[in-house]
Amino acid sequence: MAKRDYYEVLGVQKGTSAQDLKKAYRRVAMKFHPDRNPDNKEAEEKFKEASEAYEVLSDDQKRAAYDQYGHAGVEGMGGMGGGAGAHGFGSFSDIFGDVFGDIFGGGGPGGRRSTRGADLRYNLELSLEDAVKGTSVKIKVPTYVSCKTCSGSGAKPGTSPTTCATCGGHGQVRMQQGFFSVQQTCPNCRGAGTIISDPCRDCHGQGRVEETKTLSVKVPPGVDTGDRIRLAGEGEAGIDGGPSGDLYVQVSVKEHDFFTRDGKNLYCEVPISIFEACLGGDIDVPTLDGRVKLKVPAETQTGKLFRLRGKGVVPVRGGAAGDLLCRVVVETPVNLSKRQKELLEELKNSLQGSKHSPKQHSWFDGMKNLFGDMKL
Repeated sequence: MAKRDYYEVLGVQKGTSAQDLKKAYRRVAMKFHPDRNPDNKEAEEKFKEASEAYEVLSDDQKRAAYDQYGHAGVEGMGGMGGGAGAHGFGSFSDIFGDVFGDIFGGGGPGGRRSTRGADLRYNLELSLEDAVKGTSVKIKVPTYVSCKTCSGSGAKPGTSPTTCATCGGHGQVRMQQGFFSVQQTCPNCRGAGTIISDPCRDCHGQGRVEETKTLSVKVPPGVDTGDRIRLAGEGEAGIDGGPSGDLYVQVSVKEHDFFTRDGKNLYCEVPISIFEACLGGDIDVPTLDGRVKLKVPAETQTGKLFRLRGKGVVPVRGGAAGDLLCRVVVETPVNLSKRQKELLEELKNSLQGSKHSPKQHSWFDGMKNLFGDMKL
């Protein structure tokens, strides 16, 4: 049976935010969770289908591959069909607790859940040569890291956080308002469930400190502007023991003096003299691997494109190398001496009356047809 569209499974539109995607998954997961639908095979299959859809769409790389190639783009990427447990929603109570925490600012019974650190972005500018051939670069990234003094607990070494007396460690307090009972975030511990009486002097109870990290980034061959490299776990440190975020290195390729890139092909302009254009000859053409000889046939016109196969770029996602396309531009001689001008006049006169300029003649013929027999 063909798989349903993942966006349709979760009831969201393509391009929906990560937060709305998560909410949609919780809604479907709560509806079809096996704990709520015992011995219901259809509900179980829908729960697994929703879990698989969320697993793909919640991962930036898998989501990009799915958006471009559909189900074929994410087959074999690993982790597919692992069920809701991969996202921390093992039971119905887990799902309800996570939703409950979003509503009231805490994490349900047991205090505040650990929080994943924020993802970071670093803009990396590369030369065309480094982007095409690949390289390794050192970057410095300001970020939050786990405090080494207190091991991220926020408490002074030798001490530990104590259970909040107001909420009993739940992070939530129940308020009675008339006939209604409302659960709110504990005002004493602010949802943490614990109190740090003696905070760490280095992180001031935050469990994290600012630091500039030096990282080595391996840039694969063939990257282009807009590509990004993910360094897992190199983002900001999590809170209360939560996992670190990721660092995304955004690639930008600088303009080159000779080459312009379009996908896997490179383009360049090569000036040739009027004599090489008329008589032909061999000229030197630059490539990213050094100079090569290009044979220019006689009577070559300006703008002629010559293709050097395999002298372009090998795509970062694999495939054959592109080509180098050289556009020749015929250069008009300048700073002529009197004698040189006389020789050109002689050449000009010798060419009068004969069709040595086919484009010029066809252009004038077209003008005559357009405007009649007017003298041009």
